[in-house]
Amino acid sequence: MVQVRGVNKHYGALHVLKNINLEVGKGEVIILLGPSGSGKSTLCRTINRLETIDNGEILIDGKVLPAEGKELAKLRADVGMVFQSFNLFAHKTILDNVTLGPRKVRGLSKSEAEAEAMQLLKKVGVDSQANKMPAQLSGGQQQRVAIARALAMKPKVMLFDEPTSALDPEMVNEVLETMVSLAREGMTMIVVTHEMGFARRAADRIVFLADGEIIEQSSPDEFFSNPKSERARDFLGKILNH
Repeated sequence: MVQVRGVNKHYGALHVLKNINLEVGKGEVIILLGPSGSGKSTLCRTINRLETIDNGEILIDGKVLPAEGKELAKLRADVGMVFQSFNLFAHKTILDNVTLGPRKVRGLSKSEAEAEAMQLLKKVGVDSQANKMPAQLSGGQQQRVAIARALAMKPKVMLFDEPTSALDPEMVNEVLETMVSLAREGMTMIVVTHEMGFARRAADRIVFLADGEIIEQSSPDEFFSNPKSERARDFLGKILNH
């Protein structure tokens, strides 16, 4: 579903992604782990071209991600993205936030878009909030709306860039539960997170990055019980002993 081939990215003199090669199968849940500054978020953001790349190529469902233009917009519609901040339109209701993309981009009628949106809001457990404004919802609820909004575009892949890092601790689980149920339904997902319990539960594969490189990839069981690299052992030692 996603192929990243020989991707490099610099910010000035800083080489943030070093010859990244990664394949993500349909329905696979990949969790990107690694210390701060390892390139996880940058990698996640290159997959829908929020970050440009210096060289290499990225394919979504067999099609090369173009640099710009209409084709990029079309392919981008196949890639849902949920960020740390919810980025909801503050002046629109929850329902309007979720129906906007399908109406504008997929050309759905208002009634079709609203019917689909209500199903998605129900799926993420906030259908009772449909007519409220974002500011009236808790952070966890807003993040679940953001997930519904991304799903409304019927994406082939969902990218999550630290979706719980801006939330109060008691709201984290409700968002992670929503993501676990998506994973179980077979959604292809690439997730940058610091939530180790979630990584263990939801991932098909852990991809560990450090200093802009993929250091190792393995199943969650293997990664958490028997990391192969010194870097991963050091990282887990610091995180799990807190």
